[in-house]
This record gives sequence, C-alpha cells and structure tokens, in this order.
Amino acid sequence: MTRTTTTTRRTLLTAAAAAALALTLAACGSDAMSGMDHGAAPSAAGHDMPGMSHGPDGMAGMSHGPAGMAGSSDGLAAEQGGYRLDGALAGAEYRFTVTGPDGKVLTSYQPEQTKEMHFYAIRSDLSGFQHLHPVRSADGTWTASLAALQPGEWRMYASFVPGAGSGRGTGLVLSRTATVPGQATPVPLPAAATTGTVDGYTVTVAGAPKAGAAGELTVTVSKDGQPVTDLEPYLETYAHLTAFHAGDQAFAHLHPETPVTTGGGGPTLSFHAELPKAGDWRLFLQFQTGGALHTAALTLNVAA
Repeated sequence: MTRTTTTTRRTLLTAAAAAALALTLAACGSDAMSGMDHGAAPSAAGHDMPGMSHGPDGMAGMSHGPAGMAGSSDGLAAEQGGYRLDGALAGAEYRFTVTGPDGKVLTSYQPEQTKEMHFYAIRSDLSGFQHLHPVRSADGTWTASLAALQPGEWRMYASFVPGAGSGRGTGLVLSRTATVPGQATPVPLPAAATTGTVDGYTVTVAGAPKAGAAGELTVTVSKDGQPVTDLEPYLETYAHLTAFHAGDQAFAHLHPETPVTTGGGGPTLSFHAELPKAGDWRLFLQFQTGGALHTAALTLNVAA
C-alpha cells in the first residue's frame, strides 16, 4: 500500500467518525431539549413566570394544572397557562383583571357554580376569610367590595373558568398578595379539631385525608344537639367548602358530592377531598338556612 493511499484512507475514516459524532450529538440535543418551551419570555418585574410555582424555600418548581396546563395547582401563582392576574387594593376594594394568552384582558368567562368569578381574600395567618363574587365591567375589570381588612399581609385569589383562549373550559386559580397598612397583630391558628361552631350551628367533620391522595370528608350540621335538615341550596350545592394551608396559604376547593334535591338538605354532606400537602389546613364551610349565609371554620390536620 502506498503512502498516498494510507493517508487517503485515514482522511476518510476521520471524516466518517466526525459525521457519526455530529449525528449522535444532534440526537442527544434533540432529546435533551424536548418538552422545553423556548417561546416563553421573561415576565415583567413583580410577576411570576408562567408555569412556575414557588415553595416556602423560594425554590421554583414546575407543576401541571388541569388539562395539562403548566402552572401552579395550589393557587399560589399569579400566572398559569398564559393567563395572568393583575390587581391592586384601593381602600375596601380590590380591582383586578385577568389577561389571556393573547395579551388582552379576558372578558369571556364560563360560569362555575352559578358565578363567573369566585374571589377569596385571606390574611397570612389564615384569619379574616372572605368569599365574594365581584362585579365585572365591560372592559374586563373586576371589583371586589371587601369588608374591613385588618392590617397585615393578605392573599387575593381569583377562581374562574376562561371562556376564551387556549385554557377555555379549564378551571384556574390565580392569586397575588396585598398589604393592608397598620400595626399587624397575628392571630394564632386554632388547634386541629373535628368541630366548629357558627351562629348557633355546629359542624362536625369526619375523614382522614392524606396529602396528595383523593379521599372523602363528611360534614354533619346540627343545632342545639339536633340534626339540621333545612339547608338551602347555595351555589348549586348545600355547602361550599374551601381550605388554605398553614404556612404558604395554598388553596384547595373541596367539591361537594351530595346532590341538591327538592326539600331541605342535611344533616350529612359528602365532599371529595384532595389536599396536596401535609400539615394543618384551615377549612371554611359555607351553608345557608332561612336565607342567611353562615361560615364555619376549623383546622384539619392532613397526614403525609
């Protein structure tokens, strides 16, 4: 074999090896980058990144909400699936908008439990709970008229179903914090208990849900030791139950399973419970009798 032939062969082998290496790197790069969203742009100052949720330690993590939409499933993010909540506290009113994936203020909503928007306000120590149904103006601005707020840090939640955009028909919960000026005096979280009282009524909760697992809670309503059977429909159900996690204020809506029938409801109601985190949760049960709405609260401990 001549020197020229040997050199030519080595050149061809080197070129073939380089081509094979390039193909391998391309394949690896494709696998490594699959599933990443390259179109996401940094959010404006003060906004969370879409699809990112922040835990107590400040570390960001990715979670997926209903219908595969990227975002926080615990209501602690201001953005989810391209929808963004912006708002400000003005005296006793919280005014806010929801911006859709197209960058425009959302004006189309699908009613959920008879309302286009469920709005919640709760203090960082889980006191001062308020559940409202704000008014929307033609330009998409919502106004929630709140009862007096005690000084301190509050979190405002907007729970809704978009009627337009990529998330149409998907339930979302977005939130932001707001500070009420003044000397804040923390309210200690009541100890875990199976009963709570309000307006002469006693509510008793039974069930032992585990974090991240679907379970059932049953609530029994009584008054003066007697079962209550005259519960009236409220938001298409006999009771509305929401929960907030102590520490980070994660939000959960416990869906009623007891159907509304003719005549009064009660005394026992069933709820589908899926609480994502272990620890103490503050439960707020709302029910109606004689045209009056009652809100009972108690602390539930959820095991890991």
